[in-house]
Amino acid sequence: MRIQDVIRRPLITEKSTIQRELENVVVFEVDGRANKVEIKRAVEEQFKKDNVKVADVRIVRMHGKVRRQGRFVGRRPDWKKAYVRLASGEIEFFEGV
Repeated sequence: MRIQDVIRRPLITEKSTIQRELENVVVFEVDGRANKVEIKRAVEEQFKKDNVKVADVRIVRMHGKVRRQGRFVGRRPDWKKAYVRLASGEIEFFEGV
């Protein structure tokens, strides 16, 4: 799996913002087939200009919600979330805000 395909997007929520400020943890949506080693390597490679080192990676499998539209029932796909604790450096997602 290519490093660019592992990280899909950062998750910017109220909970993840608090964790980033207090515990130096960044949250990403990642590929469903990625493991902890691949996620660690991908984060360090993507943000090597910021000199980021990963201390710990935790993974959560999120189940898709069941949604209805009238009498029709559908389901969102399952996805994977990664909590990445940084040892050094800081990842800046909002440049110029």
